[in-house]
Amino acid sequence: MNELNSSMVASRLMELAPDLMTRSATIALKHYGNLGEVITKDDNSPLTMADLEVNALLCDVLEKEFPSIPVVTEERAESHDLDAGSGMFFLVDPIDGTKEFINKRDEFTVNVALIENRSPVAGIVGAPALGVYYLGIVGEVAQRVALDTGEVTPISVGEPEGDGLMVVASRSHLTPETQAFIDANPVAGTRNAGSSLKFCLLAAGEADVYPRYGPTMEWDTAAGHAVLLAAGGEVINLDGSPLEYAKKDFRNPFFIAASPHAHYVIPENA
Repeated sequence: MNELNSSMVASRLMELAPDLMTRSATIALKHYGNLGEVITKDDNSPLTMADLEVNALLCDVLEKEFPSIPVVTEERAESHDLDAGSGMFFLVDPIDGTKEFINKRDEFTVNVALIENRSPVAGIVGAPALGVYYLGIVGEVAQRVALDTGEVTPISVGEPEGDGLMVVASRSHLTPETQAFIDANPVAGTRNAGSSLKFCLLAAGEADVYPRYGPTMEWDTAAGHAVLLAAGGEVINLDGSPLEYAKKDFRNPFFIAASPHAHYVIPENA
């Protein structure tokens, strides 16, 4: 696999997407509303059997298909020691929005991203309870796909309607800084959503900007980031630089994800 470039890997990943997302959805929905034991991890976040089983599936497929490309996943602590530098690697979050999953809210997602040169190259975001998945190859294609029929809908970022922005915010992490951002800008409405689905709402033109003033890890954002970039959007740090990956601890700074057509200000006190 060393002879493969990222474009070839991304194309193969997209070929695998229908089977990966269908099998992941089957596992996740098997446990949805039938959780059994919920484990509390060292960082006080919850872990379910769905996390572990979807993780096993995704890692098994990726490691067999791409044996030379490392896989970093939230649920394997030993993978967090990877020093990827500018090389290719996968970022996996088997169930993003575990709190939504536990509380039987439909907005949990299954996430796989390919990273190279510290930037997303391709990503898949599955939303099993919503019956769809999103995929994107940066610079090539962005789509929403129905899980049951395989119907494909091209997606792209939208333009704000009128003078107001549609802001999408985390259902579980509406911080004072986020509220300050909302107060500082002309906002027509706020839409709450869980997990990486927020990036997909931007990518599909259903929202304009997602200010994230709260903790995230790279596996939380990479797949959604890839879909948004593929759909024409952007994700920047508060200083205006692009959000990058392969950081030493895989921890993200605060960031703003948006359509390039969304005009906003970042308040100094946020």
